[in-house]
Amino acid sequence: MDATQPPAQWGAMGLDAARLREGIDWVAQRQPGVAAAVARIGYPEPRIRDRGYATLLRTILGQQVSFRAAEAMWAKFAAAAADPADPAALMALPDAALRACGFSRQKLAYARGLAEAAATGAVDFDALPADDEAAIALLTSLKGIGRWSAEIYLLFSEGRADVFPAGDLAVQIELGRVLGLEARPAEKLARQLAEPWRPHRSAMAVFLWHHYKTAVI
Repeated sequence: MDATQPPAQWGAMGLDAARLREGIDWVAQRQPGVAAAVARIGYPEPRIRDRGYATLLRTILGQQVSFRAAEAMWAKFAAAAADPADPAALMALPDAALRACGFSRQKLAYARGLAEAAATGAVDFDALPADDEAAIALLTSLKGIGRWSAEIYLLFSEGRADVFPAGDLAVQIELGRVLGLEARPAEKLARQLAEPWRPHRSAMAVFLWHHYKTAVI
């Protein structure tokens, strides 16, 4: 397989209900705590986001602000840009116009860097590396995109099956609860504890958010 081309099941459909159930059931058969949690609360709904530059731009806008504030900024930007999904539209707007939409100085710099990378093909969102760690490394080379944001993108926008955002607080809390731990595991331990769940860690991440009843991007 060409390492730059994602498998056909990645993309618009993401992790659909059937793939979530398959992955969660696979883990539940091997982990009694997961089986008990599934019996108690059932399966999560799919959480699917669009692939591409615009989803990561929205992630940048959502950093360190409430969901409502991020949505307001996006609405203003969408009204100001000729096409909010086109990086050229952002690049064509002056800084003053972006600041009027609510972009902070830092977010403005991150957004312009992301738009330039998308417009020039430095990052091709239709052909990210098939290897998850390589894709994460490429995405985190963009200023403003950390590992959590990259993992969330690969999970929800590409539907990759084995991505586990162990740095997420809700994931850590519910991992500890489901496994019956006395304390919330930190990121390093959370990754170790989820290793036996390969190759279905993405489905389990969604299930842990479901367990926590938290919304993600």
